[in-house]
Amino acid sequence: MATDEETPLLVENPPTPTLNHKKDVHILCWAFLLIFLAYGAAQNLESTINTEEDLGTISLGILYLSFTFFSVLASLVVKKLGSKTALILGTTGYWLFIAANLKPTWYTMVPASLYLGFAASIIWVAQGTYLTSTAHSYANDFNLHEGTVIGKFNGEFWGMFASHQLVGNLITLALLRDEKGGSTSGTTLLFIVFLCSMTLGTILMCFLSKRNGKEEQMQDSRVTFSSSVVSLLKAMLNLLLDIRILLIIPLIAYSGLQQAFVWAEYTKQIVKPSLGERGVGGAMAVYGVFDAICSLAAGRLTFGLSSITIIVSAGALIQIIVLLWLLLGYSVAGGVLGTVYPLLIGALWGIGDGVLNTQLSALLGILFKHDLVLSFLYLL
Repeated sequence: MATDEETPLLVENPPTPTLNHKKDVHILCWAFLLIFLAYGAAQNLESTINTEEDLGTISLGILYLSFTFFSVLASLVVKKLGSKTALILGTTGYWLFIAANLKPTWYTMVPASLYLGFAASIIWVAQGTYLTSTAHSYANDFNLHEGTVIGKFNGEFWGMFASHQLVGNLITLALLRDEKGGSTSGTTLLFIVFLCSMTLGTILMCFLSKRNGKEEQMQDSRVTFSSSVVSLLKAMLNLLLDIRILLIIPLIAYSGLQQAFVWAEYTKQIVKPSLGERGVGGAMAVYGVFDAICSLAAGRLTFGLSSITIIVSAGALIQIIVLLWLLLGYSVAGGVLGTVYPLLIGALWGIGDGVLNTQLSALLGILFKHDLVLSFLYLL
């Protein structure tokens, strides 16, 4: 027997949709895959290929400091430009960062990192706004349950997005070669391939439909910048008084921390001692595969707050088990187990990450559909 969430409501004269919503979701998914397969793999390599005076590590630190600063103004920029334009503008920061890696010096990496912090802050607010706006429009046009559509669209997006770890790291494994003396060859060719991938992703963004829902309305041109900032700060404070966002913020904070664990501690303390530097790409590919599969599955199972609660609890439990294993009983093993254990940890952690990414976006889209731009600011 079909559920209410899967069956359209019966209407005498269903409206004719003016936009191809599913096409826009597919374009958004492929564009982000092409952009982040390059950036994700480059980020994994920064601390190992740009080692002179810790240029790679310091560049990433500058990037995330810039990201934190500009996140405060991200929703204002997205509201002013519209989510499609903000998405296209956001891709330019990633392109410049990869280009800077062709000639990695303090004069190229630092400015590129600063600008990427700005670009990343607006692209992620714009992504959440655009995807959820598309889901609302699709549900309204076809009289479907909004929670189900939001869950499916987020599942498709995060499933495709998570696969960037697999594709990007496989390209890295194919093009990089370890030379004698600890050096690595093939980096120039690798970053040229990444630039081509990013260029295709940016071009794809241009084919997105422009969304004109109420969450996409431009602000009056007569409104000054200072008054816009004041209005933004007031809106943020008002949202912080909502008990729902206060309960969600710890989950958002944990989501960021568990991703930081993968990028820093997992690759350095678990993968490298057992599999070496070349094993990092393979381990992250396994992590990406399970992340993608779980994102798609979690999105398909989402239909409302109750399903989100159950799915998030299951993902959190898996990661808790992994953390207890690492704290209480894990040690670097030899032989087959030395290969299996790091890959198993990556797979389990990928399941938890897929759950959190999909469900947090769906949760914000369901609870705060009247102010999507501002609510997705808290995911940064």
